[in-house]
Amino acid sequence: MSGWLQVAGLGPGDEDLVTPQVQAALSEATDIIGYIPYVRRVPDRAGLTKHESDNRVELDRARHALELAAKGARVVIVSSGDPGVFAMASALFEALEAGPQGWQDLDIRILPGITAMLAASARIGAPMGHDFCAINLSDNLKPWPIIEKRLRLAAQAGFSMGFYNPRSASRPHQFGQALAILREELPATVPVSFARNVSRPDERIVTVSLGQAREDMADMRTVVILGTAETRQVGRFTYTPRSYPEAS
Repeated sequence: MSGWLQVAGLGPGDEDLVTPQVQAALSEATDIIGYIPYVRRVPDRAGLTKHESDNRVELDRARHALELAAKGARVVIVSSGDPGVFAMASALFEALEAGPQGWQDLDIRILPGITAMLAASARIGAPMGHDFCAINLSDNLKPWPIIEKRLRLAAQAGFSMGFYNPRSASRPHQFGQALAILREELPATVPVSFARNVSRPDERIVTVSLGQAREDMADMRTVVILGTAETRQVGRFTYTPRSYPEAS
C-alpha cells in the first residue's frame, strides 16, 4: 500500500510548540482529518484536502482516515496536545481493531505532541515534579462514579493531578463535586492552578489554595493542576519536590 496514516499532536496552541516531526508530516499530507478547530490550525495549500468533523464522532473520523490511507492517500489525523492523551490515537486503534484485516498492514505512526497539562506545568514551575496523574473529568465516555473513585484514590495516594475537561455548559456542577471530594482528602492549603488557553496570546493562569478554589474558575479551555500536601511555592513558582522528608 502506498498510502500512510499519521496521528499528530499539534500541541497546546502556540505554533512554536508544534514539533518539527509533526510539521514535516503536515507538509507531506494529502488529507487532514480532525475536529473542526484543530483542522483549521493547518494552513491551506495546493493539493491538501481538509476533512472537518464534530468532536463526538471520533470513531467515524478514524474509519474515514483508514479508508483514505488504504486508497493511497497520505493522511494526518490532527489532535491538540498529544494524540495519545484523551485524543485520537486510541480511537484510531479501536477502529483498526474492528476494521478489515488489511488496514493493519498500513503504515501507521503516532507523532507525539506537548500536552496542555505539561505546558501549563512549565508555566507554573514544576507542580508535577514528583508522581502525577491525569484525569479527564468529562463523563461523556465513562460514568461519573468512576471519576469520583479515581479522584479520591489519587488524592489518598498523594499524586499531583492534571484535570482535563473540568467544566462545560452541559456539566456545570461536576467540577464543584470534584473539588468537594478533594477537600475531603487533602489539606485546604494544597495549591490549585487554573491555566486557560495556555501558550496562546490570551493565556491566563491563576493559582489559589484548594480551600479557595471555585467551580466557576474553570471551563473547557482550562486545564487544572492540583498539587500535593508536599507542593511548595517559591516566589512566583509552584513546585513539588522530588524527595520526601522520610527519604532525605
